Amino acid sequence: MVYLNLFWAYLKIGLFGFGGGYAMLSLIQHEAVEVIHYGESQPWLTPTEFTDIVAISQMTPGPIGINSATYVGYVATGNSVWGSLVATFAVCLPSFVLVLMISHFILKHKENPIIKSLFAGLRPVVVGLIASAALLLMNKENFPDYTLSVAIAVVSFVLVHYTRLHPILVIVLAGVAGYALY
Repeated sequence: MVYLNLFWAYLKIGLFGFGGGYAMLSLIQHEAVEVIHYGESQPWLTPTEFTDIVAISQMTPGPIGINSATYVGYVATGNSVWGSLVATFAVCLPSFVLVLMISHFILKHKENPIIKSLFAGLRPVVVGLIASAALLLMNKENFPDYTLSVAIAVVSFVLVHYTRLHPILVIVLAGVAGYALY
């Protein structure tokens, strides 16, 4: 039953996760941490495990939505590679089918004002989903002291925006500061 639940959950995530992996995080968190699926006794992950999955998914190559689907599928099925395959396939399937179906239509009508308006209307939705993911990750497991975290974020923004420091260097410095302060 867990494989069917995984397939259905990630099919929904893939179908409604406009905006990429970060926009999918709130949907993934809902399905993996909050929902008790049919025939199961508890959610697939704890909030702490979900936070760990997000961190691991960011560090590994590839889209965060697919990486997290692979890991959740693995954990939800008791460390089975088949669970990883089912979740990864299910999250990719809607995008593949939709792109296949509408690519010709969009290329043919890309200058149509209705199509342009449709894509303009999707932009705020994507921003909202990404903001939801950011708010979702602002919890005690990730930020034990909000004031220090906000200070590191502000200093990082100032360094990137007002100096010529490379963003990767600022990320490393923020990581060192976070490690030293926490």
